[in-house]
Amino acid sequence: MTLALPVRAAETEHRALLRTARDVAEDLAADAIARDRTGAPPLDEAARLREAGLLAALTPPGPDRGTDWRTGCAVIREISAADSSVGEVLARHYANAWSGRFFADGPRADELEEESLRGQWLWTGALRGPAPEDGTGPADLTLRRRGTGYLISGRRAVATAVTVADQILVDALCPATGDVLVLRIAPGARGVSLEPAPDRLGQRVAGAGELVLDRVTVPARLILGRRPQDEEPAAPGTALAGPALRLALCHVGLGIVEGALTEARDLSRGGHGHRSPGGDPDLLLTYGELATAAQTATAVVHRATDVLAAALGAGPHLGTGRHADTGPHLDHGARPGTGAHLGTDDPATVAALVATAENVTSKAALDITTRVLELADAPGLDRFWRNARVLTAHHPATTRLRSIGEHYLNASHRVVAAAFH
Repeated sequence: MTLALPVRAAETEHRALLRTARDVAEDLAADAIARDRTGAPPLDEAARLREAGLLAALTPPGPDRGTDWRTGCAVIREISAADSSVGEVLARHYANAWSGRFFADGPRADELEEESLRGQWLWTGALRGPAPEDGTGPADLTLRRRGTGYLISGRRAVATAVTVADQILVDALCPATGDVLVLRIAPGARGVSLEPAPDRLGQRVAGAGELVLDRVTVPARLILGRRPQDEEPAAPGTALAGPALRLALCHVGLGIVEGALTEARDLSRGGHGHRSPGGDPDLLLTYGELATAAQTATAVVHRATDVLAAALGAGPHLGTGRHADTGPHLDHGARPGTGAHLGTDDPATVAALVATAENVTSKAALDITTRVLELADAPGLDRFWRNARVLTAHHPATTRLRSIGEHYLNASHRVVAAAFH
């Protein structure tokens, strides 16, 4: 009986958090079309998330704080079905809030999470390596030693909340040492400029823009840790950082799918579709196909979510702890906090499953949001297609498929990991 009490308490907290997420989603859905048309920075949206306690809740789990990975992703999906721009803000906040565990040592990670919780920080970030993806050209952000800290200069695109976030996570090259360091930038610091990106095709309320840094002082306490270079093996926990963000965004994609199908179905039932919903066999066939595609994507994403949740439960500080080096042995049914060991090859298994989830979800989101426009005619229905296009535009399917094939055929973990930088 004593063992059942913590489980029941966790289930109660899980249900309460999802109820809160549904309440916020209903509030966001009421004016989603108007806010999408305006495309303003998400000041009001961030305030709604903060007032509801979602920013504080969606942080890594610890004693009397945070949310486990499965529940956090369920909240992201709920919000995304109502407004995927806000869902992406929350997804990137949650994934970046884990960065202390991915990159920092144990005490620093604990301190950072407690400070974030006290301040109810909204996180965003752009970790993408020191140079463009084709490997040419100079680094966009560079560090120079100054005393015990650094000066950082350059500019970088940020996908969400660039003008409203409390902490912006970036990685930057230090030419003197060749190290790529992961650090956080406070938007109000001297030398920091924030430039919003207006008139986006989709995800208009996500608050995308550019971070511009002019000799900004970075004291040592703002350095989380070191990010391995592309050819350098990463600690197993550190290698989960990329897949964690990508999987959180998969849940945004699922939210877009659910929101588009629900809105189209309600329009068809209300007589606003292009065809009567009565007994039209073609209409029933179409909805059957779309519902099947949505459920297939959901199943694939849920499997990846379970496996990543087990990996994140392997230890409280993933990036710096010691891990067994005996090959893949994740218990795919394990719950976070069970103490499962994370082997050096396990991140490859996680990354391959996340790449599969991303591929299936991207295809489903683009297909479903296109086809619902043929089923119903109503203002604002096109926002789902626009949002899906923007969310998936920068991650080519061919790269993911080659990485999945490399992992499947050659049991390689290097290529899969590289696909997520």
